[in-house]
Amino acid sequence: MTDSEKNLHQDIISQLHNSAAVGDAAKLKALLSRYPSLINVAADNGWTALMYGARNGHLEVVQILLEERCDRSIFNKSRQTALDIAKLWGYKHIANLLANVKDGQVPNFLSNEVKEYENYFGLTLLDRRSDKRTDSKWLSKKQSHPTTVYILFSNLSPLVTLGGGIESPQQPEVKLCRLYHKDVKQYMNQTEGGTLIFLGVELQFHMNLLAACNGRVLQEDDRLVAWFALSIDSASAEKFKQEHEDCYFLHPPMPALLQLPEKEAGVVAQARSVLAWHNRYRFCPTCGSATKTEEGGYKKSCLKEDCPSLQGVHNTSYPRVDPVVIMQVIHPDGNHCLLGRQKKFPPGMFTCLAGFVEPGETIEDAVRREVKEEAGVKVGPVQYVSCQPWPMPSSLMIGCLAVAVSTEIKVDKNEIEDARWFTREQVMEVLIKGNQHSFFVPPRQAIAHQLIKHWIGMNANL
Repeated sequence: MTDSEKNLHQDIISQLHNSAAVGDAAKLKALLSRYPSLINVAADNGWTALMYGARNGHLEVVQILLEERCDRSIFNKSRQTALDIAKLWGYKHIANLLANVKDGQVPNFLSNEVKEYENYFGLTLLDRRSDKRTDSKWLSKKQSHPTTVYILFSNLSPLVTLGGGIESPQQPEVKLCRLYHKDVKQYMNQTEGGTLIFLGVELQFHMNLLAACNGRVLQEDDRLVAWFALSIDSASAEKFKQEHEDCYFLHPPMPALLQLPEKEAGVVAQARSVLAWHNRYRFCPTCGSATKTEEGGYKKSCLKEDCPSLQGVHNTSYPRVDPVVIMQVIHPDGNHCLLGRQKKFPPGMFTCLAGFVEPGETIEDAVRREVKEEAGVKVGPVQYVSCQPWPMPSSLMIGCLAVAVSTEIKVDKNEIEDARWFTREQVMEVLIKGNQHSFFVPPRQAIAHQLIKHWIGMNANL
């Protein structure tokens, strides 16, 4: 091959890779139709067209290359496949596609469903049915319906009971105490400390509740089992415990709430966050006047007729959610991660750095600012992974991966107590052996644990 032919050949490869990288599907198809043998050719860094498409999230490009029977098993010089790259940069739909296509088969793209991360407090038994919150007649009817489920709270602690675990019947399992209207009606009209929240409906009708309907023919609406959360004062809580000796209020919230079954934990996260808002915002934040509760407990309206909050939409009228970034910071070598601890943590516990998002700030900038403030480490690329509701009292933990561009640690003692780089081997040993080590990480229910596991599962070389 002459020099001019080599240059032309290299130029075609560059065009192929560039079209994959920028998502130019039409040009990619045209090049492959003329030069099909170049589909798996790698650049000097070992990257193929499939890797470039996966890196930048171009689903159509990846689909075209898979249909043309490209090789998904090729490694680049960092020992990454296209699947590794898609996972690293958070393109779950592409990663799922690459993981599920069988060799020699044309992929059925419609059959590949994206599997989202499922964090504790993020699953639920209920459909919230926010459309029903403004239907006062429906809510009133459901409150006294014999199948309606009530969960009781006192000082933001849910009422629970102990039952046999499904996997281990001999080991008691903490579960929500499901009550009915007859159990709570005497507490429904409390003027002090009493708050009622509509949580949603459970679509699966429990046949063991059929007797409560006195054998009558069930209408379609009867099969929508409504759930409410009811908060009562301390005196009523003590009285209730005396009458129901098999139940108790789960306290303190941490780590007690982490004992609940996952889908019940999601219900508690919803209820506890809204009830906390009611506890903290008893008066109109705009003028200080008294308020009334509306929309099933999801809105407060000022009782002062000329209050500005009654004009237009005001977020002071609705429950607040506080966004918090939590990040797994990865060393430039890919084989260390940055973990820190606060003074209030149990001795030896290290976790991902975290902090509140400030007004007018992006998630990425919040990650960079918090890491720099707390540990003195500069961060470059930031990638969203998953999120977790955290009802302490009403945060949303936004989990990210962040790649450091500096390594020197300068801890701000006003923010955290300590921060260190830990090796992949150290972290893997802790995940396997738990706290039988010089340090340990949060339990699996915390998104920090899942972020750490996510990093361990990635290719070490970034």
